[in-house]
Amino acid sequence: MSPTPHAFFRGLTPTLHIAHRGGSLLAPENTLTAFRRAVAQYRTQMLETDVHLSRDGELVVAHDATLERCTDGTGPLADLTLAELRRLDAGHGFTLDGGQSHPFRGQGERLPTLREVLRAFPDLRLNIEVKPDTPGIEDAFFQVLREEGAFGRVCVGSEQDAVAERLVRVMPDVCHFYPRDALTAFVLGVRSGEPPPEDPRYSVLDMPLYFGDVRLVDESLLREARARGKWINVWTVDDPQEMRQLVAEGVGGIMTDRPDLLRQVLDALPNPR
Repeated sequence: MSPTPHAFFRGLTPTLHIAHRGGSLLAPENTLTAFRRAVAQYRTQMLETDVHLSRDGELVVAHDATLERCTDGTGPLADLTLAELRRLDAGHGFTLDGGQSHPFRGQGERLPTLREVLRAFPDLRLNIEVKPDTPGIEDAFFQVLREEGAFGRVCVGSEQDAVAERLVRVMPDVCHFYPRDALTAFVLGVRSGEPPPEDPRYSVLDMPLYFGDVRLVDESLLREARARGKWINVWTVDDPQEMRQLVAEGVGGIMTDRPDLLRQVLDALPNPR
């Protein structure tokens, strides 16, 4: 009998609807507006997001280390206090027409804190990437989750193995996703026909669908992951045909910037999810 997935997935079945940064092709990414739209309109089952640390030690929800792409600010996010970050327009850079218009500019969009997101969606699961390799960020992260009672509804991790290992150390019982090197070792092991390395620290493979022209997710990878009680979430899939194929293959979850299209695909199934 195969091991069961981490308790984080209790009550959930493939294929999960996961809004990547809230659905960054439909609304300003990593904002409460994007998250609320994904939940209310597209019934997302999980939000994928990222956190950075402000200069005064607050965990802020944002993908980039710098401010230019998504806000009207400049320079490193980490150089500003939370109060300074609050004054920035998080809808400044969003466009639906290649920059001809910016429908959310000047509409009051702000960078939220992790604490605000957890409170806004008290019953929703979140997949959270800790972005910077900043000393002590794992402790700040642990503190927010403890104070908000959110350990059971988050899957956490980092692309960087060193950061991921520190996160495991401070909260070993939380759901963790594989960092880059550990993920690579698992995937390469399967593709070479060898058993992948056992690593009980990590429960979830958050991974790209393709590496160049090579499709990484296939029957053998899904089989080996299930046999070890691992869950696979694929990013970032915005093509309905790819979505339908992944659902047919039984992938655990699909992370998408188009939660509207994924909802259409899932609702069209014989047994909608």
